[in-house]
Amino acid sequence: MKLVGIALRSESRAVMEERQQITITTVAGLEGDFRGSNENRQVSVLSSAAWQAVCDELGQAIPWTVRRANLLVEGLEDFKNSTGTIIRIGAVELQVNCETDPCSRMDEQVQGLSHALEPDWRGGVCCSVLQGGNVQVGDEVQVRQAD
Repeated sequence: MKLVGIALRSESRAVMEERQQITITTVAGLEGDFRGSNENRQVSVLSSAAWQAVCDELGQAIPWTVRRANLLVEGLEDFKNSTGTIIRIGAVELQVNCETDPCSRMDEQVQGLSHALEPDWRGGVCCSVLQGGNVQVGDEVQVRQAD
């Protein structure tokens, strides 16, 4: 598995900005991301396979940043029922707290997107940062159960 995308937004409803690398901290999540101080939702992670399933269902090629997730991971089918799981990217460790529920903003961008995100946690997961560090696109991603 590997990290294939990084994105953040500086404020609510702002356009997502893609990055090649970023610092993730236990205090602020992704450096510069407005949501990072929310302890249970510091970082959101999306599976590229799940996103592709959404695009296939809608019959459209939709940029992953429309989902407004922070990190895009390739090589992981989905995050279904993964609460408590640890995601490791380089030195960074994230703990999955919950499913990222689709919001009305999704349908504002693409009609039917909210519904397509509902099955099998296709919308990704919200995580807290257990250990910070630097990550970059191409980094290896490991997923394991919490100790």
